Amino acid sequence: MRETAPMMKTTTAIAAALIATSAVAEGELNLYSSRHYDTDERLYSDFEEATGIRINRIEGKADELVARMQAEGANSPADVLITVDTSRLSRAKDAGILQAIDSPVLEERIPANLQDADNQWFGFSQRGRIIFFDKADVTEPPMTYADLADPKYKGQVCIRSSTNEYNQTLLAAIVTHEGRDAAKAWAEGVVANMARDPQGGDTDQLRGIVSGECEIAVSNTYYFARAIRTDVKGLSDSREMLGWAFPDQDGNGAHMNLSGAGVAAHAPNRENAIRFLEYLASDQAQVYFSNGNDEYPAVAGVDLAPNVASLGAFKADAVNLSEVAANIPEAQKIFNEVGWK
Repeated sequence: MRETAPMMKTTTAIAAALIATSAVAEGELNLYSSRHYDTDERLYSDFEEATGIRINRIEGKADELVARMQAEGANSPADVLITVDTSRLSRAKDAGILQAIDSPVLEERIPANLQDADNQWFGFSQRGRIIFFDKADVTEPPMTYADLADPKYKGQVCIRSSTNEYNQTLLAAIVTHEGRDAAKAWAEGVVANMARDPQGGDTDQLRGIVSGECEIAVSNTYYFARAIRTDVKGLSDSREMLGWAFPDQDGNGAHMNLSGAGVAAHAPNRENAIRFLEYLASDQAQVYFSNGNDEYPAVAGVDLAPNVASLGAFKADAVNLSEVAANIPEAQKIFNEVGWK
């Protein structure tokens, strides 16, 4: 059993020139957001206080916001789209609703593999997609993603549906690393090992271990980290029974999902939009992603919240997420072919 692994990669960070320390500006920013976290209020209020730029927010589901921006076209008031997961950022780019920007601050602060190849979106926080297990029942837990397809775990695995963006990106990463045939074989093996048909969100997969429906579950780290920080019904009181493994520590490293943002294609307040993205890369905002929403900062070397740090140090997959995004359509085809519901 192992619950920690080597430390995440670090990069040099610069603090000067970040928006949080810049002179007070004027105007507004129209933010289209599919991040529905009350804790993000602090991010927005701090930006407004530091810059004098007023944020006007429109919130909704990611696909709804993308469709809205497409329908609005050149008349869209949107300046920034902020959303969760590489797949959604990729869909926004493919829909033509984002634009490339030139920001030395973002180029320096955000690791290259967490940026769109054309600078249309940038990742600002991360969640590891890792393996959880019942410590009492699983004496030899899976330590790699490949292990999840091992027949010895037949009937033990809880995991979300094929329509879930986190799973789409994970499978797309396997396609990127190992090719289509290997990815399909893996998906077939996972389907064969499922304890039940996919249902619910990541918290429900963890609750499946608590209830005894499954012995192994796949979840993003921040769902478990949240259960450490605050009471999550059906999980927090029983979380001591769960162990976890950051997969592939002797290989590619743990797969990371992103939360990210991009400047809207027709942003009426383009300079303010860039300033906001630069602010999200500041140490101040990066710390809050961890403290406020149990995530890992995109900028290396930023302090983690105690509950997040308690999961242990680990090696993250450094795959270029632009390449992963390109394989998301192929991943969905594979899911359909293997009958992953």
